Amino acid sequence: MMQTRCAEVIEFLETIAPLELQESYDNSGLLIGHTEQVVKGIMICLDCTEAVLDEALAKGCNMIVSHHPAIFYGIKKITGSNMTERIIEKAIKNDLILYAIHTNLDNTLTNGVNEQIARKLGLEIDGVLRGIAGKQNPLVGAGLVGYFREPLPEIKFLQRIKERMQSAVIRHTAFTNKPIQKVAICGGSGSFLLDDAKKAGAQALVTADFKYHQFFEADGDLMICDIGHYESEHLTINLLQSLISGNFPTFAAHCTGIITNPVQYFT
Repeated sequence: MMQTRCAEVIEFLETIAPLELQESYDNSGLLIGHTEQVVKGIMICLDCTEAVLDEALAKGCNMIVSHHPAIFYGIKKITGSNMTERIIEKAIKNDLILYAIHTNLDNTLTNGVNEQIARKLGLEIDGVLRGIAGKQNPLVGAGLVGYFREPLPEIKFLQRIKERMQSAVIRHTAFTNKPIQKVAICGGSGSFLLDDAKKAGAQALVTADFKYHQFFEADGDLMICDIGHYESEHLTINLLQSLISGNFPTFAAHCTGIITNPVQYFT
């Protein structure tokens, strides 16, 4: 009977999104487990929560592939006093493998987070928004720029985002009264790319986690569209499930059925 080792899954994932592409603050890669463990099933999620671990165990999965790392900050003790410590305890007790594919996937154009958003919105992809210093590869970098073949009125553009990205709320700057054709995109926290979006000539920047005062910095040059962190990255789950399932026939890869978004909306 054919078996797949954890190392083989990691090698595949890091072919798509090499760890060298992750940001310096990040903690992508193998977090818990051993490379020689046999993979019996994979649960794919955006956030590795305790509920997701329970879901994985119920479905017979011994590997969790998450976008956001379950261990992000330094751990000095494990006493079960917070969610991160409880996740570590549960994973080790149940021989679970935890793997994160975060900013290295964000910084990958092909099969990356931003490509998924662009395709969902119907954009033609023009290239990355900000390249990585020291790398000449035009397919790696933060964010991307795309364009519609035909420009959209601002209200129709917002409606399209809301419907296709399943955003309950879009926080945005005032209408510029310009049609939207060129769009900058960054899944997750992308406020750091505002100047890049302006320089690229984008009429809109679709991302998340803008702070109040940062909205002023649009200065009428473009429309900032903050669609929510979870909403901007949930497409990652189906992307990873498709990639893994298409390359490993020896086990099942499941998309989590749990909505892990910690932000709730009262509408």
